[in-house]
Amino acid sequence: MLRQIYLFATSKHPDAISAKSLQVRFLKPKIDFSKYDYLIITSKQTVKALEQYNKEEFINIPALCVSPKTALPYKNFGGNILDTGDGYGDNLVKNIKEKSKDKKWLYLRAELIASDFVLRCKSDGYKIDEEILYVSECAKEALEVQVSENPILIFTSPSAIECFLKTHTISSDAKVVVIGNTTAKALPSGIEYKISQKTSIESCMEMALSLQV
Repeated sequence: MLRQIYLFATSKHPDAISAKSLQVRFLKPKIDFSKYDYLIITSKQTVKALEQYNKEEFINIPALCVSPKTALPYKNFGGNILDTGDGYGDNLVKNIKEKSKDKKWLYLRAELIASDFVLRCKSDGYKIDEEILYVSECAKEALEVQVSENPILIFTSPSAIECFLKTHTISSDAKVVVIGNTTAKALPSGIEYKISQKTSIESCMEMALSLQV
């Protein structure tokens, strides 16, 4: 009998029981975009949050996006893409340090973040301000999902793990797939896991399907 796959993410997949891990509440702090040379965008939720603002105030400011999947919706929104990372927040340090320390950055972010790349850059003399545009809260689906025996659990963010563990434990018979090293660090100690080859739900599902038998 094939193991049941459970996907804890903000997106769904037809080959898994999809339990939305987070629900997003948008904020709208007052921002003077004219002060900045570059933006930093690390999620599609940030792009949605920016829809609340006057587009003309920021749309021409070049944006460093964490991944192609984040850059695409921002480009479709009309945004100016400065550069695109490889999907890992920690690796944005390299992109930022390619630019002059005289330039001023604005990191548009979630309330809770997993990477300390901004702190590392600021400690090296780079000018980066931060504004919180959204808050992620545990969704009812992740908290209440019924998990079968011998499951395959896919986690696509540290928050997805934290929300799952509020009402569940990861059983010894479970197979665990995570989307990257930052997410893996949120697992309880002693839990074995596999990391997807790419930072995408599709890659996580490929890994999970290979573990089904």
